[in-house]
Amino acid sequence: MTSTPASQTKAFSTIFLIELWERFGYYGMQALIVYYMVQRLGFGDVDANLIWGAASALIYVAPAIGGWVGDRVLGTRRTMLTGAAILSIGYALLTLPSESATFLYFALGVIVVGNGLFKPNAGNLVRKIYDGDDSRIDSAFTIYYMAVNIGSTFSMLLTPWIKDYVNGLYHSQFGWHAAFGVCCAGLIVGLVNYSFMRASMRHVGSEPDARPFNVATLLKVLAVGAVCVVIAAFILQHQSIARAFVWAAGAAMLAIFGYLIANSHRDERAGLIAALVLTIQTIFFFIFYQQMPTSLALFALRNTNWDWSLFGVHLYTWLPGQYQALNPIWIMILSPILAWLYTHFGKRGKDISIAAKFALGFAMVAAGYFVYGMAGLYADAAGKASTWVLIWGFGLYSLGELLVSGLGLAMIARYVPARMGGFMMGAYYVGVGISQYLGGIVANYAAIPQDVTDPLKTLPIYTHLFTNLGYAGIVCTVIALAVLPLMNRLSAAHHGANGGR
Repeated sequence: MTSTPASQTKAFSTIFLIELWERFGYYGMQALIVYYMVQRLGFGDVDANLIWGAASALIYVAPAIGGWVGDRVLGTRRTMLTGAAILSIGYALLTLPSESATFLYFALGVIVVGNGLFKPNAGNLVRKIYDGDDSRIDSAFTIYYMAVNIGSTFSMLLTPWIKDYVNGLYHSQFGWHAAFGVCCAGLIVGLVNYSFMRASMRHVGSEPDARPFNVATLLKVLAVGAVCVVIAAFILQHQSIARAFVWAAGAAMLAIFGYLIANSHRDERAGLIAALVLTIQTIFFFIFYQQMPTSLALFALRNTNWDWSLFGVHLYTWLPGQYQALNPIWIMILSPILAWLYTHFGKRGKDISIAAKFALGFAMVAAGYFVYGMAGLYADAAGKASTWVLIWGFGLYSLGELLVSGLGLAMIARYVPARMGGFMMGAYYVGVGISQYLGGIVANYAAIPQDVTDPLKTLPIYTHLFTNLGYAGIVCTVIALAVLPLMNRLSAAHHGANGGR
């Protein structure tokens, strides 16, 4: 169905808002989950980093199945809504006071399944709204990415405060669970909001969405989902199995791309190869990204002066978990600027290629990690680095994120045939999941033994890792620049095969 600009805007607004609330829940949980394992459950850094790395991998791998369910079984819209409902249950489980690691694994398993159903289908709906308009797709996904960051900003600022406030008020540890309860509430608000705006989405979806609703089909999906919850919880309890699963997922992702490229129409092949190259680059980016809830979060806890001061004047005192909100705050500032630039240059026929944006993004990420690596130069006598190190480091890092991760979904929308949209969106997230686990492994190069508590001893461990990540960012930038001519040729071939669109 052909959409008018007005209907496009209304439909996009509906997806924008449910994505905002879903990310409110997810990032509110992420702001605390490693701290929860280390401070509440008594895990060491190594275990906490690897468990969250494995959980993140599963959370991002699951959409490979969820995209297929949306395309072929339940429908894109229905699958997205089912995923949001399951996610709310997962966060509700975290609100129950328990010191059991097994219970944590089970709750994370529910979140894995919910995210697997929600994530690829929400992104695929945006793609369907703007299908065929490359410059508007880039702008739409950049603004869509801002929805992620609006939701995550408020939740990352709110959940650490609620945790400390409730713990202090009742002199107990229930504050952790109260904070997770807020994440659940966010999902419920998102579902209620969608119910009021659902009319704008009636013309957008996959073929199963047009069929009458079938309760039996939904029950089958839920039954399979319940089995997947148990499997995910089992994987999280056994790190050797988690590693094997991640490598198997990587092999599966390459096999999927290889099969589709080999069996695609000649006119589709250049676009699929371009999507594969950019997906591999995205995997490297998310290794850097996974430091935010792991090594950077623990650095904020142990080696950061939480007082914000400007020219000697005290401005504010943050909680360590709130520092992750710097990432979405910067992205909200930068997203409208980049979206305007993409549209501005697109209208003048000077659209910057996604491959070039990726190369620039890696350069920004490298600069951000070099800023983190210089934290020792701005530390006090107690080994606490200035808050401004994190502020400016996150600023550069977030610009890089917008250029790489923010356009990852747009890359799939631009280069992948519509009939493969949901499945390929899932394959993209498999790649992201692999890098999440690898990021946990990288974070463990700065794992602090539980008997080491002196900030002066922990500071050089963190700055050494961050500096090395800066050098790794430079390597990624050089590689991205080296493949730029190839990407330009593939993009030109793809546009030529598709009538220049």
